[in-house]
Amino acid sequence: MQPSEIQTIKARFGIIGNSPLLNQAIEVATQVAPTDLSVLISGESGSGKESFSKIIHTLSAKKHGQFIAINCGAIPEGTIDSELFGHEKGSFTGATEARKGYFEVTDGGTIFLDEVAEMPLGTQARLLRVLETGEFIRVGSSKTQKTNVRVIAATNVNLLEAINKKEFREDLFYRLNSVPLYVPPLRERGKDIELIFRKFTTDFAEKYRIKPIALTEEAKELLLDYPFPGNIRQLKNISEQISILESKNGIVVDETTLAKYLPQNQKITSTSLSKLNMFSHEENSMNEREILYKVLFEMKRDMSDLKKLVLQMINSNGDYDSNILKTNPSLFKNIDVEVVNENNFEPTQRTNLTNEVKLLPIETKVHKPEENILDISHETEEVSLSLERQEKDMITKALKKNKNKRKYAAADLGISERTLYRKIKQYDIEEV
Repeated sequence: MQPSEIQTIKARFGIIGNSPLLNQAIEVATQVAPTDLSVLISGESGSGKESFSKIIHTLSAKKHGQFIAINCGAIPEGTIDSELFGHEKGSFTGATEARKGYFEVTDGGTIFLDEVAEMPLGTQARLLRVLETGEFIRVGSSKTQKTNVRVIAATNVNLLEAINKKEFREDLFYRLNSVPLYVPPLRERGKDIELIFRKFTTDFAEKYRIKPIALTEEAKELLLDYPFPGNIRQLKNISEQISILESKNGIVVDETTLAKYLPQNQKITSTSLSKLNMFSHEENSMNEREILYKVLFEMKRDMSDLKKLVLQMINSNGDYDSNILKTNPSLFKNIDVEVVNENNFEPTQRTNLTNEVKLLPIETKVHKPEENILDISHETEEVSLSLERQEKDMITKALKKNKNKRKYAAADLGISERTLYRKIKQYDIEEV
């Protein structure tokens, strides 16, 4: 493919850069576009995979058909079959009328399945049949329908590892991977970073009617050295921040100023890459609400251990299970225990359990445990149930507020639709 042809494609689809890996990806996309082969686009999140799916569709024989981009990870597991293949009236609760799925709507066009690794195994089997025979069946129907759809899939995870973990079908992988296309991350594109940054800052200067900023040579080196784990999305956000916040200080940005906008300013390593991969591909990555629940459950467990120890000591005249202290000594940090003489029960010393435990032979001031000790063995379960009730109530209120529209309820709760769907099933919540 001639360099001039590649430049024409870049100009047509707004792609900036001249790195060899980028040019190779464009060449593969243009060569496979006229065929009907399935294409699997791999690359990190934010690297621009959807742009290449549009190149393939626009240059294909199906360019006059419809193009639909679907994020498989954003559709709840219980409804993804209905979304893709449609359903019949009454096929499940809430199916008040028949509905066409994306494969039926885009007949003669192209479907782009982004984050295809998030697709449930059952849906993967249905997709495999579409790819092999062009046939599908609506949910709740027994009638086979035909479709002529070009499927382009994309993923930011290692599908071979997912296959080994039984999370992705091997036969579907080979069917999708008829033509592999790799989109390089920003850090592998060299000088392209500077070109894209300049384009973004120029666009933002025009949008906000300010002067476009420029970088010193040292700042350019720092920009090129940064790993950009968020790829083009991250670079765009940084460009917008600098354009707005630094325009009042002048149009030239030096290395020190740029460093303030580059979080964790360091070169990428294999360790950081593995951590980035783990967090970016973890299903339903932990948000603030889930972190809060985790902290609460840890507090519940700690309190349970503490109560068990105190109850054990009281019931057995000071004997206790030392393993509780060994496994979690932080439970008793800064807790002073009053030690009394076993003969006259007068205080003789105070000790900190985190430093040294001096409880044998001792007794507490409670002489008749059976009269004063409350049964606390049930409180652990009560704490857990209390948290579950609160979570269930929050979900119920969010659904009621948004008239059972899960998308908006999930947004109010700060969780994904998939997590909300799982919670609804877990707590058997009836939508009213």
